[in-house]
Amino acid sequence: MATAKKAPATTAAAAKTAAPAKKRTPNAAFMKALTPSPALAAVVGAAPLPRTEIISKLWVYIKANNLQDAANKRMINADAKLKEVFGKPQVSMFEMAGLIGKHVK
Repeated sequence: MATAKKAPATTAAAAKTAAPAKKRTPNAAFMKALTPSPALAAVVGAAPLPRTEIISKLWVYIKANNLQDAANKRMINADAKLKEVFGKPQVSMFEMAGLIGKHVK
């Protein structure tokens, strides 16, 4: 029984190399410097920062103080400083960004 050769399937990587890559323009809303509240400034500093930098500094603080839950890495255990920001002892990393919105202007 003879089998016909199949043509090699085109992959997504091959399709991407064929079309020229379109350069993404940064969203101005993410780049706007925001002033943190006093509670948030205790963690990330008092200088105005873009929202992306605030989240990055929060993650540096969380990892430096070993605040990720050992059993479920998506959960963050708040210490005294973060409890003032979050308002509860444990939050998921997905709701963290929403809770930060209340502490920036």
